[in-house]
Amino acid sequence: MSATIQISQELRDIIPSDFSDQSRVWIFQSNRPFSEQEVLEINEQLNNFYVQWKSHGQDVKGWAQLLFQQFVVVMADEDVNAVGGCSTDGMVRVIKSFERQYQVNFFDRLNITFLVEGKAEQLPMQQVKYALEKGFIETDTPLFNNLVDTKFKLMHEWLIPLSQSWLWQKIVQS
Repeated sequence: MSATIQISQELRDIIPSDFSDQSRVWIFQSNRPFSEQEVLEINEQLNNFYVQWKSHGQDVKGWAQLLFQQFVVVMADEDVNAVGGCSTDGMVRVIKSFERQYQVNFFDRLNITFLVEGKAEQLPMQQVKYALEKGFIETDTPLFNNLVDTKFKLMHEWLIPLSQSWLWQKIVQS
């Protein structure tokens, strides 16, 4: 069984099944993994956020969790209630509060994360080609594609082989 398929099964066990496949998804990648204690604290704060998440005064059917000790994944089922700009701003405020509380960065898009031996491993984008040439990663090493924006894509396209990712063309062209 490949790592990608195995992780998809784990995600199926975690991600709420009663959300539409078109539910909106946001992924925020930390620049470092969190300790087990931090994971518990963050998940508790995320739970407190989404159980009272509102958009235009209406409850948002939301869900959020820290996955792989490094990714805050937030989901809103817009089949129930659309998420407006103010609601999205509220979510971003929660993420920014984590940055201050835990001294991390969730908005550095130049770090790329791969799944290596079951663990999320991060590389600066400019070092990916070197890591590939030296055998630290391979073309089939799963990459976390944080550009996914729906539940369906999260389940099927979040972890993809490097050679099938948006990054591959950049590596080939450089």
